[in-house]
Amino acid sequence: MSAAKTMRQPFGLQLSANAFLAIWCLIAAFPLFWIMVMSFKVPVDAFASNPLEVVFGPETRAAGKGLSILDIVVGIAALFYIARLAVNWLPGMVARFSPGGQIWAGWIIGALAFGIAVVVFLFGLLPPVLGAVNGVLGPLGQPIIGLTTEHYSAVWVENAFYRNFLNSMLVTTGVVVISLTVGTLAGYGLARSGSDLAFWLLIIALIFRALPHSVLVAGYLPVFINSAEFLRPILGDAAPTLYGQPYAVIAVLVSINQPFTIWMLRSFFQNIPTELDEAARVDGCTHFQAFRWVIMPVMWPGVITTGLFSFLLAYNDLLVTSLLLDAQNQTMVPAIAGYFNRETTTTDQVEAVAAAVSIIAPLFLLVMVFQRQIVSGLTAGAVKG
Repeated sequence: MSAAKTMRQPFGLQLSANAFLAIWCLIAAFPLFWIMVMSFKVPVDAFASNPLEVVFGPETRAAGKGLSILDIVVGIAALFYIARLAVNWLPGMVARFSPGGQIWAGWIIGALAFGIAVVVFLFGLLPPVLGAVNGVLGPLGQPIIGLTTEHYSAVWVENAFYRNFLNSMLVTTGVVVISLTVGTLAGYGLARSGSDLAFWLLIIALIFRALPHSVLVAGYLPVFINSAEFLRPILGDAAPTLYGQPYAVIAVLVSINQPFTIWMLRSFFQNIPTELDEAARVDGCTHFQAFRWVIMPVMWPGVITTGLFSFLLAYNDLLVTSLLLDAQNQTMVPAIAGYFNRETTTTDQVEAVAAAVSIIAPLFLLVMVFQRQIVSGLTAGAVKG
């Protein structure tokens, strides 16, 4: 009992730590909340000098666009149950119906299907039903908070932002798949190797990883622009130009991020006892079979955590994608920046805000779906005493 009291933090320290954490969360979440509110208002309300006008949107409400009390209650309840389904129901369904026991394929299919179902429910099915009910309620169904989704419609339909979304998915999927495929094999080999040469090669690679991306891209850019001339002696007139192609960006992002991926996976593999390898070898497995059937099932939390970092690198990249992709193949982040590269109006600016809010949704879905594996992976990678 005395040992427990000795290890217990003083009340003042607990209060200070919790207060600091609460203030930090408030500061970090406020910009996200504010741009989300702005994206659902007409430009007059979105850029109003009075914060209350931005929140309640009187001009948006005057145009007949807003949420009633019923809309707010039903919307909060729907979001709550969607979050619960993503956390509690979806992992079980993926584990149960994954094709051929391939959990990774089940997660990809399940996450895409769940995301599409949520979008269809929230923006396709729910608004007409609530609109009909509000019409029956009369004055009680009148909007109390101004809200409109016209900017999201303009971004995704009129401006064809879905093409940028598909390009982002292509780039991020390529980066994650290649990085994890190479990283798991290399990380496992380095973790089980006693060679000092491999360790120092990885240290050198990490030094290059720390260089600014602008330095690395400057070396790739002339090669990609002149790639047709370089490849013509081999492929003839059919030699492709790599500049502007998503595959070139995938190659660059993988080369930039691969040292970090290998290093991170190596640390996870080192936390797995070598006795598992030895037991698998005694049972007749080859080195690769031991890696595939014994080590990888234990490593999934670490793989998912590392994959999340690779996903964020490719998903949020601006410099590499804006320099190496043409306008037709741009991903979402440089496309949003393009809203401000022309003579913009306040409507264009609100549409840019709506596009910025849109790209946050896949990140929230990803974290909600994989939260248990991410926490487990971060814990497994921690220093153990």
